[in-house]
Amino acid sequence: MTFRKIPQYFLVLTLGVTCAYAKKQPKYEQAHQLTPEQAALVERAIGREKVLIKEIQQRTPLVETYIQDTRPDVRLYEVPVDDQYMLSRVDFGKGFFDKSYSPRTEAKHGKWFKGSFAAITGLTRALGLDKSFTYNPTGFMQMMFIDPSGFDQQHYVFSYVRREFLGSVRTWVFDVHPKVSGMGRFYGRIWIEDQDGNIVRFNGTYTGPSSEDSSAHYFHFDSWRMNVQPEVWLPVAIYVEESQRIEGSKSLGLKAQTHFWGYSLKLPTRDSENVSVKVDDAVDQSDDSQDVGPLQASRMWITQAENNVIDRLVEAGLVAPLTPGGYEEKVLGQIVINLIVPNNLAFTDQIHCRVLLTDTVEATTVGNTILVSKGLIDSLPNEPAIASVIAMELAHIALGHHIDTRYAFNDRLLFPDEATFQRIDMYHSDVDNTTAAKKAMEYLQNSMYKDQLPLAGLYYAQLADRGKDLKALNTPKLGDSLLKADGTPWMADLEHMAPKINWDDLNQTAALPLGSWLKTDPWDDKVHMLNAKRYAPMNARDKMPFEVTPIFYKLQRYETANAEPAAAPATAAPAAPSAAGDQQQAAPPPAQPADNNTPAPQPQDQQQPAAAAAQNPQ
Repeated sequence: MTFRKIPQYFLVLTLGVTCAYAKKQPKYEQAHQLTPEQAALVERAIGREKVLIKEIQQRTPLVETYIQDTRPDVRLYEVPVDDQYMLSRVDFGKGFFDKSYSPRTEAKHGKWFKGSFAAITGLTRALGLDKSFTYNPTGFMQMMFIDPSGFDQQHYVFSYVRREFLGSVRTWVFDVHPKVSGMGRFYGRIWIEDQDGNIVRFNGTYTGPSSEDSSAHYFHFDSWRMNVQPEVWLPVAIYVEESQRIEGSKSLGLKAQTHFWGYSLKLPTRDSENVSVKVDDAVDQSDDSQDVGPLQASRMWITQAENNVIDRLVEAGLVAPLTPGGYEEKVLGQIVINLIVPNNLAFTDQIHCRVLLTDTVEATTVGNTILVSKGLIDSLPNEPAIASVIAMELAHIALGHHIDTRYAFNDRLLFPDEATFQRIDMYHSDVDNTTAAKKAMEYLQNSMYKDQLPLAGLYYAQLADRGKDLKALNTPKLGDSLLKADGTPWMADLEHMAPKINWDDLNQTAALPLGSWLKTDPWDDKVHMLNAKRYAPMNARDKMPFEVTPIFYKLQRYETANAEPAAAPATAAPAAPSAAGDQQQAAPPPAQPADNNTPAPQPQDQQQPAAAAAQNPQ
C-alpha cells in the first residue's frame, strides 16, 4: 500500500507545480527591442492612424457584410449551412452611426424575405461583437480600426517581424499586443507601408475583458486598406473567419466579408427631405418629327421614369456609374446583341446594362435598362449562363413588363437613402416571371448559345441546391430572385437540361465563389474586371460555389495605379472561354462600366462571343 501512495503523492505534487508554472506563463511572446528606424516608423504609423480616423469622419460610405455559417464536410472540407446579410450607409461625422438599408416587407414580397429584419438587427451579435462589451457601438465596423481610442506605445508593444511586399507596396511587418489587458484591445500583426507610414493591413483579433480567451467576444479578422486618393488610405474590405474542425462533430464555423465603397458620395439625404435629385432630360429620338404620337409619348414617359430611378440608385451608391468601354458594354452589351439579332427583336430604344453593387443574387429591368447584381455576375461560371440571365430580362422588356411609371415624377424619389429598398419597387410578379422565363427559352434556342444550354442549366441546379441554405444571398434587395418562393428556378427548363452535378468531375463548373469576376472602386463606385490569373480546380474542395472566401489585395499606390488598384480573391476560377469554346472553362471576366448606349445590333453573321471583348482586361 505504501508503494502505491508514493507515486500518487508525487503525481499531485507534479501537477501542482505544473499548474503554478502555467499560471506564470506570459500570454504574449516577448517582444524584441526596436531599432531607432523601426521605432520611428511605428511612431509615424500611430500618427497616420489619427489622420485616417479624421478622414473617415468626413465620409459616408456604404458598408456591406455577408456572413456564412459553415459546417465540416468530408468531401468539400466545409459547406455553408446558413447566412446573413446587411447593407448600411454609415455616417462617421458624429461618432460611429449607421443607417441600414431597410429591406422590402414580407407581406408584399413573399416568404423569401422572412427574417430579413432579424438578420440586420442581430448582425452585431452574429459577429461576436456585442454592444455591451465594445467601445465601438457599431460592432463589426470596429474592424476598420486597430484601436481608435488608444493606439500608441503607451498602450501597445511592437515587435518587428520582417519586410514584405503587398503588391507593389513595400511594407514593414510588426506583431502587436496590448501592454495592459482590457476589453477591445487589438493583438495581432500589422503591415506599415514604408513611404508615409500608413497601416495598410492588420490581422488578428481583440482582447476580452480579462486574460481569458477572447474568442467568447470577438472573432479573428483580416482588415485591408487601399490608397484611394493621393496620400489617402481608407478601409476597403474585412475578412472574418472562425472555425475549429472537430472530426465527427456538428460544430459550426463562420466566414464573412465586409466591403466598403461610396467614399466620395455626399452626405446621405436622411437629414432632410429638401434635396434635389439630378434627372437627365429624356433623349429626343423623334427623328426630327415635329410632334409626338401616343405610343411614342408612352414610351418616353417610361424612359423618364427609368432615368429618374437609375440616377437615384447611382446617387444612393447602389448602382455603378458608367465608364465608356466598360464591362457592361464589352460583355453584357455584346450578349444582348447576340440575343437580339437572331430573334429579330426590334426595340425602339437601345437596351442598356448596369451593375447593381450588392452581393445578393438578383436581376431586374428598369425601362430598357437591365440591372444585374455584382453577386450574380461573380457567381456565373460561363457565357451561356450569363446569356440566360440577360435573355429573361430581355423578355421582360419585350413583353412590356416595365417599371411603375409613377417614378416619372421625380418628387417620388426624394427620400432617405436607407429607404431605397422600401420606396422603389422593381420586382416582377410571378405571372410576369413565368411568361418571361418561357420567352427567354425561345430566345436562347434561337441564339448562338443553343448548344451550350446544359452548361447554363448547371448553374441553376447548383443555385437551387445551395439556395436551400443561402436564403439571405437569394433574397433580392431591389429586383427578382432567380428562384421561386419554393426554391425552384424560374428557368427550370434549363435546370432540367443540365447533367447531374458531379463534384469529382473537375471539368464541370456549376457556379463560382463570390468575388470571382468584379471589383468595385471604393472611391467612385465604378466596377472593373479583376485582373487575376485563373486556375482550374485541383479537387472538389476548390469549386466553392456561392461561398465566401478570404480576400487578398495586390496593393498599389494611387499615382502608379491610376486610381484602379488591382484586387484578387484568394480563390481561383477557371479561365475565360469563348462563346463556342471549351465547355468546362469559366465565363468572361467582368470588366469596367460602359457608356449609356448599347452598341447598335450587328448583322447576324457579325455576332461574336462576349468573352472576346474581355480578352484584354484592364
